[in-house]
Amino acid sequence: MTEGNFVDYVKMHVTSGKGGQGSTHLHREKYLAKGGPDGGDGGRGGHVILRGNSNLWTLIHLKFKRHIRAGHGGNGSSGRSTGADGEDMYVEVPLGTVVRDTETNEVLFEITKDGEEKIVAQGGKGGRGNWHFKSSTNQTPRYAQPGIPMEQKDITLELKLLADVGLVGFPNAGKSTLLSVITSAKPKIADYEFTTLKPNLGIVKHRDFQSFIMADIPGIIEGAAEGKGLGYYFLRHIERNSILLFLIPADAPDIKKQYDILLDELRRYNPEMLDKDRFIAISKSDMLDDELQAELKVELDNNLPIPYVFISSVAQQGLMELKDLLWQALNN
Repeated sequence: MTEGNFVDYVKMHVTSGKGGQGSTHLHREKYLAKGGPDGGDGGRGGHVILRGNSNLWTLIHLKFKRHIRAGHGGNGSSGRSTGADGEDMYVEVPLGTVVRDTETNEVLFEITKDGEEKIVAQGGKGGRGNWHFKSSTNQTPRYAQPGIPMEQKDITLELKLLADVGLVGFPNAGKSTLLSVITSAKPKIADYEFTTLKPNLGIVKHRDFQSFIMADIPGIIEGAAEGKGLGYYFLRHIERNSILLFLIPADAPDIKKQYDILLDELRRYNPEMLDKDRFIAISKSDMLDDELQAELKVELDNNLPIPYVFISSVAQQGLMELKDLLWQALNN
């Protein structure tokens, strides 16, 4: 998936169908001048329904669909015939979609399962025909109920990626390079910060035809939880990841300090993120000779509270060890 095709935020206006009018028909046929009321009920208005689709990974198909309208219910007719129900409008969304009310910012619901259906705008109920209102004192009612009006709503769709492993790191830490090496994804790679402006997904192939999904999000900077940089906008994409893999380059001035800053940004954004399994990958370790790596290993063993592994995406070092570590954690 190219960067321009990844859409994870869409606003739209949804309108359900209005209910059909109940009929005021009075029964008439040959030799029966006054047969009494037989007006049928109006049909139900169509719903606007969101449905989960596991084959979708982005909201790009909804990017230019700003208005979604369901069909109106048909009016009742003679012979107590009920009007036709309005056509429901189904909107397919990827798994991990959060639906909010645009005006209040309230979360209405989330779609997390394939085929899961949620009504976002309820169709109006059809009005009752006049035969419902006949009585001993009113044998020929000439009125019926109108249908319930349609429902209109402004909604916002936000996609939270469903991935097994989420990559966390500062800009230019090598996240996109790692994703491009161990998956078939082709993220944009360059030697400057914020090369990645959109999240990327890749499928990591492991031993014995096994696989798991890895997500690369734009780099986090200090203050991201307050909206600095790009972090605040994309931090939601790692809320659903089972494992967080912190990527810190070997030439960082203080690896432990960088890890603490990243962890603190996640905590300030959502404290529940700290409940996830966490690992550290020391990237660009091909710059270290054996002696430097041994010294750094002693320092990290004393300071880092979680497992770590030295890797180099360019030199293809430590990648199988990293995949084994992640696969074991996912299956535990």
